[in-house]
Order: sequence, then structure tokens, then C-alpha cells
Amino acid sequence: MNITLDKNDEQLTGLLTVHLTEADYAPTVDKQIKEYTKRAQVKGFRPGMVPVGMVRKMYGKGILAEEINKMLGKAVDSYIKENNIKLLGEPLPVQSNVDFDTDKDFDFQFELGLLPDFELPAEGALQVERHQVTIDEETLTQTNEQIARQYGETTNPDESEAGDYLFGKLKKADEEGEGRTVLLPINKVTGDASQFIGKKGGDVITFDLQAAFGGDAASISNFSGLSKDEAAAATGDYVFNVEKVNRTAAPEMNQELFDKVFGPEAVSSQEEFDAKVRETIQSNYDRESDGALNNSIVEQLVNTVDIKVPTEFFKKWLVRANEGKLTPEKVEEHYNDYEKELKWSMIRNKVVEDAGLKVSNEEIVDRTLDKIMGQFNMPNMPDEMRESMRQYADQFLKQENGKNYVSEYEAILAEKVLENLRGKVVVTEKPVTAEEFRTLHS
Repeated sequence: MNITLDKNDEQLTGLLTVHLTEADYAPTVDKQIKEYTKRAQVKGFRPGMVPVGMVRKMYGKGILAEEINKMLGKAVDSYIKENNIKLLGEPLPVQSNVDFDTDKDFDFQFELGLLPDFELPAEGALQVERHQVTIDEETLTQTNEQIARQYGETTNPDESEAGDYLFGKLKKADEEGEGRTVLLPINKVTGDASQFIGKKGGDVITFDLQAAFGGDAASISNFSGLSKDEAAAATGDYVFNVEKVNRTAAPEMNQELFDKVFGPEAVSSQEEFDAKVRETIQSNYDRESDGALNNSIVEQLVNTVDIKVPTEFFKKWLVRANEGKLTPEKVEEHYNDYEKELKWSMIRNKVVEDAGLKVSNEEIVDRTLDKIMGQFNMPNMPDEMRESMRQYADQFLKQENGKNYVSEYEAILAEKVLENLRGKVVVTEKPVTAEEFRTLHS
């Protein structure tokens, strides 16, 4: 057997050629044919008594192809590992005209996509902003309204009043169909609110959507389900078919409500309740801000790190690897996204290698246990009970042929990569309001 690699450094590709002679495969093929004679079922012969020559004539070609295929796989894998070749995806077999009936020597070729070496930015070379959200009164009011709707008593009066919600279907005046189901808050209407008062199920309201909400795309988006861009472009008359009126009486500020919202005895007064609401909102925004920061780091690295990609091979590999799911046309249409994903994967792997990042089995099990405890709303479960749940966690991680285990492993590793990168970039805190944050990251 002889293996050669012809590299094209400019295109970051390689052509791997495997030359097989009869001496390479004949012993293995002969052994398999002899094994086959022991279990072959041929009319006129007792089991195990079929002549080797007959088995070779009947099945030799298939056995030869199968054994050569196995030999090729092992040979290519070994060559790549021994020569420390960094590949994009897997080798792609080059179509060849092989005649197993007459040929004794064979040449098989494989296209390779080669991954380049690259350098990450020096520590402190990248600067990213982290949005520090300041909770304003409007955000607190909206949250308290949500709590009131969720825990207050809801009724369906005959006619609407200020502060009620109209449930029904909304559509553009000239639009076909019944429209989308929405819950319109009358108290958010900044224009003529009277057109929504005194309404009942079956009424039809035609109104200017922008005028009703003062051109506030965020308010329109919040109740209509339209994106911010769609809400901003939603001009002209809209038709609202009222199905019913929803009215919610605010719940009493008592221990029963406190326990329902935050759990038993977490707070015991309205002052503590208000502080806990603010703390929870802040915590949620801090978490979202950290996620946005991570996205900014990834985006900056992908856009600034100089990584050359074997473009044509990558496109071909995407089609082959996703046969039946991706066409060459689809790959072309979304190629920039695929290339960004590839570059981030390469950057992530380099961080793991350079920093020696590892994920232990103990970390995976502990993370799974934390999730389970969170589902039971028992984050501070006693150690003895926590240990008793480890078997449950182990069973969960083994499900779906270990996919859950791999998923947790990847999640923890991704966190470690981003934590490592956050320590190398300059993070600048930028104060923003909750509304500004939602606009920036919607």
C-alpha cells in the first residue's frame, strides 16, 4: 500500500491517493472467503462443504469490495492521524472507474479540506460593550401589571371600560382572512381610547393603528405579535373583531400573593415584595446582558480573526454531509452563515486547545442535578437528598444513546470558552434603560 498527499496550499485542499496492490488485500479477502464457506447455503452442498472456488465465484466480488472499503477507511484515518492533518469535515471520495472483475491494483482518491493555522487577538486587543440595564418605573409598572393579570381574578364583563383588555382578531383593513389573535390593552392606547370603550363581543372596530398607539412600535409589537420593524410599518386602518372583554381585578397584597409569586415565606411585606420584583427584573436583564455580551465577543472574533477557509471544498462538503437536506443553491444562499459557524467552531477549538480546557464527568452530573433541583423548585436541597438523585441524573444523561450527556458537555465547554475569552477582552459597561435594551436586542 502506498499513500500520497498532493496539497494545494492556495486553495487549502489536498488530494489523497491510496494505491493498493493485490498483496495488500488478497490475504484478508482469502480469509473472509474461507470463513464464508463455513456458513454459505448452496443447494446441493451440505453446510460447510461448499467449494472455495464456487464461493469465490459467487461472492468474491462483493467480499473484495467490502474488504477494500474497510482497508481504505482504516488506512486514510491512520494517515491523517499520523501526519497530524487538520481536516474540515471528512475526506470526500473521488468517483473512480474500478473493475473488481479484472483489476488487480487499485487507486482510490479522496478530496481533503485543510484547516489553516491562525492566531487569536492579543489579550486586551478587542473591546466590547456590556449593557448595564437600569430598571425604570415603566418597566416596574409593566411587570406589576403582568403579575396582576396572572394572579388577579379575571372576569368577562359585557362592555369594556378603561383598563380592560379586548380579546379578538386583528388584521389590516384590506387584508384577507380573519387576522391574528391578540389581546389589546386599552390602558396602553395613547390616542383616542374612547373608540375601545363600551365595546362587547361581536363588535367590529376600525381604527388607525399608529394613531391609537402614538406611533410607538414597541407598544404595537408587544400586543400584536408583529416584529418591531413590522409594527413600525403597520400604517393605515386596521380592523379589530372583538370576541370578548377581559377584566382583571388586582390581587390583594397579602402573604398568599407573596407566596404564589416567590414561594413560601420568601417575602413577608409589600416593601420586600417590591424589592424582590425589582431584584428579579434586574437579575433577568443582567443574564440577558451577559448573553448579549457573549454574542458580541463571538461576532467580533469571527469578523476580526484572519481565517482562510477552503471555500469550494466547504460548499461541496456541506451538500454531501447533508445529502437530501441541502442543495448547492441553498448552500450558496446561506453560505455566509455557514462560514461564520465554521470560523467560530475553529476559534472555539483553538481556545480549548490553547487553554487546556476540560469538562469532567462530575461537572456534567452536578449541572444536571442543578437543573433537576430547579425543576422541583428545590435549589437548596439537603446533601443527602441530592446524592439520592444522582442515579436519576445518570439515567437522564444516558438517554437517547448519550445525546443528553454530549449536550451537557458541549454546554459546559462553551461556557468555559466564553469565560476564558471574557478574561482577554476589554469590557466597557454602558448604562441603558430597559426600553433601550429591548430595542437594541429585539
